[in-house]
Amino acid sequence: MNDHNLRDIIIDELEFFGDIDPAQIGISVEHGVVTLSGHVRSYAQKTAIERIVKGMKGVRAIAEEIKVRPAIGKQVADDQIATRAADIINWTAHLPQGAITIKVQDGWGELDGEVEWQYQRDAIVRAVRMLSGVVAVTNLIRLRRLPAASDIKRRIEDALNRRAEIDAVQIQVSVKDDVVTLEGRINILHERDAVERTAWSVPGVRKVEDHLVVV
Repeated sequence: MNDHNLRDIIIDELEFFGDIDPAQIGISVEHGVVTLSGHVRSYAQKTAIERIVKGMKGVRAIAEEIKVRPAIGKQVADDQIATRAADIINWTAHLPQGAITIKVQDGWGELDGEVEWQYQRDAIVRAVRMLSGVVAVTNLIRLRRLPAASDIKRRIEDALNRRAEIDAVQIQVSVKDDVVTLEGRINILHERDAVERTAWSVPGVRKVEDHLVVV
């Protein structure tokens, strides 16, 4: 597929989702690398666009430069965002009071603290991204140290073999201390997210280095 055709397909796919206006999004493609620019009304729309493009065959990488610009009169004060974020974290992650600290400046949220599981980390970030007024999120939440490297490697490989959308034979996993390195080949960019999520789902993983190549 050439770059021009890939760009047309991306535009068609974005038009399919009624909450996204492709006219506000700049799209350029060079050798399968997609650059996204323009502006959207919410951070949730921004992440939705990125997720859609990642799932398309032929996309090798994404340079994402989209800005969040809330509609006039729809801006939310930082203290309101922080309060709503604290409430939604309590609802979604069921953590002890104060386990996660939240700082908001000009709509940019910073999350810090410690959780036991990656799914909790993901749930917190996903919930805060959906809040009105949020323009970006910095995730500094850490995972508690748990199993040995050999156990982490085995659990990741077993989990990859269970995932139907992942060709586990093409993926090599190595673990040093609590750092996981992923190497091998994948068919579409969206598969990279699935492999990374699988690695992060294993307790004790504190960093994932992704060297997967889209072929």
